[in-house]
Amino acid sequence: MPLSAEKKRVAIVTPVHNRCDLTLLCLRSIARLDITGLDVFTVIVDDGSTDDTAERVSAEYPDVEIVSGDGNLWFSGGMNRGFEAALRRDPDYILSINNDTVFDPKLLQNMIETADKHPRSVVGALLLLWDQPHRVFQVAPKWNAFWGGFRHWQQQTVWTVPQQAWEVEIIVGNCVLFPVEAIRECGLMDEKRFPHYGDAEYTPRMRRAGWTLLIDPRARAFCQPNTSPPSVGKMPFAKKLRTLFLDKGNANSLWRRTYANLYGAPNKFSGLFATPIFYIRYLIGRNYETSYAEFAPEPLLKDLYADKVVAPEE
Repeated sequence: MPLSAEKKRVAIVTPVHNRCDLTLLCLRSIARLDITGLDVFTVIVDDGSTDDTAERVSAEYPDVEIVSGDGNLWFSGGMNRGFEAALRRDPDYILSINNDTVFDPKLLQNMIETADKHPRSVVGALLLLWDQPHRVFQVAPKWNAFWGGFRHWQQQTVWTVPQQAWEVEIIVGNCVLFPVEAIRECGLMDEKRFPHYGDAEYTPRMRRAGWTLLIDPRARAFCQPNTSPPSVGKMPFAKKLRTLFLDKGNANSLWRRTYANLYGAPNKFSGLFATPIFYIRYLIGRNYETSYAEFAPEPLLKDLYADKVVAPEE
C-alpha cells in the first residue's frame, strides 16, 4: 500500500550524553533514510555532554534541533524533553531512537505503512546487532509470571521471527514509532520511577489503554550490543547493598525490577505474583536476564507468535 500523497510529519527524537561519534554515525544513517512523501525533522536532547556534542552536531547538521539538559535527565527525562520539543512542531508521528543505532533505508516507509494499515497501533522495528546483523536483539519479550516477568530472548535470528507484522506485549525503546495521538492520550514516560528504563512501562501502559503494539520485521534497525553491568556478586558488601537497594537507576537494582514488574505487567496482580518469583530465580541462578538465558531452550518466535501475526487491513 503506498503512503498518502499528503506528506506526513515525522519527528525523530533521541537523548544523548557524550558518545558524539556514535551520534554522528546515527545522524548519517538518518540522512540516508527514504523520506519520500514525508516531512522529517530530528530533535536531539544533549544531556550535559562534555565532548562538544552540540557543537559538532550543529556544524554537520544545522537543521537538527538541539535541546540542552543539565546531565541529570537520563534516558526517560531526555526522551520526554525531546517529545515535548517535537510536539510543539505538530508532527503526525514521533520515532524514538537510541543514538547507537543505524537504520535500513526503508525503515520509516515500512513502519509508517504498517501504522497506517493498523489504526491505533504503535510500531517497533526489528532490532538487530550491528556486529552480528542476523541476531535479533531485545525484540518481543514475553510476559510470564512464573518466569519472573518479561523474558528477553537470546537465540533468535532474522529467520526465526514472523515474516509479517505481529502483535507483542511490550516494545523495547531502541526504535519505536508513536502516533502523536498515543502520546497525547497516554502522557510521557514515567521518568521518576524509571529514570533509565522508561520504556519498561511506557508501551505496556499504551497497550492497557487500547493501543496495539506491533513489530514490523521489514523495518530493520542495527544496534550496538549492550554493555553488561558489573557483576553484583563480585562487589564489596557495601557497594552491593547500594547497588541492589539504593541506586534505583542501576541495571542491577532490585527496585528497578520491582517497578518494571508492577507497572509493565498485564495487571498489578500478575506483577505482584511475578516479583518474588524473579528474586527466587535470581538467587538460584535461573534468572532469564543472566547468562543462564543464553543456554535455556527457547521457542522460535515465529511459532510462539503464530497467532499474533496481523493481516493488513483493506
